[in-house]
Amino acid sequence: MKSLTFPLFFAGLILLAIACQPAAEKESSAEQTDADAGFVPLFDGQTTAGWHNYNADTISPVWQVQDGALYLSGKGGGDIVTDGEYDSFILTLDWKISEGGNSGVFFHVVESDTLDKVYFSGPEIQVLDDERHADAKLPSHQAGSNYDLHPLSEPAVKPAGEWNSFKIVVDHGHVEHWLNDKKVVDYQLGSPEWEALYQASKFTQWPLYGRAGKGHIALQDHGDPVWFKNIKIKTL
Repeated sequence: MKSLTFPLFFAGLILLAIACQPAAEKESSAEQTDADAGFVPLFDGQTTAGWHNYNADTISPVWQVQDGALYLSGKGGGDIVTDGEYDSFILTLDWKISEGGNSGVFFHVVESDTLDKVYFSGPEIQVLDDERHADAKLPSHQAGSNYDLHPLSEPAVKPAGEWNSFKIVVDHGHVEHWLNDKKVVDYQLGSPEWEALYQASKFTQWPLYGRAGKGHIALQDHGDPVWFKNIKIKTL
């Protein structure tokens, strides 16, 4: 019996030591996994490098960096877009909206002298204070929806002032919106269902809407303070 008891005792000590590894080691391992997965940052947490105002070469000082977040501090900042363009990708980010606030994240945004707004080409993932903003009365306008086309499959947003997470997957026209780890929207650009919704929407006045196939990621200035951080992308 003794020959069995001591090996089991020491094995228990080894398992206990593994379980009690310092948190810093575990975090460093998670960071390495993220890097290995092919994600690259679109925001360095310290500067506005990599972004510019839509159809411009510079970025407004109204867009600032606050506590590691890209922050729209007031009105007049204008919509901003990534320097790079993307077709198929996975985009992840965290966002926080002010009380009663409205904003959005866009993809496949085309810059052109003939296109005045990011939504003339790019579909929008809505950012909204659902509790206070009147837009939330329409299901296709709630936070996480494909703005004005696809409502959420289930509610998943956190209140204004709290951080929410987005994962946006665009894979050869197949689009998924994930809000706080729940898949809330799923559609195919150009499908009969999408085409019917498009034809019934205001976007028909902009023929390039949802059809570019490639473009910039954009963050919206809707006049309300909003914060974005941990913005990363993986091309597919």
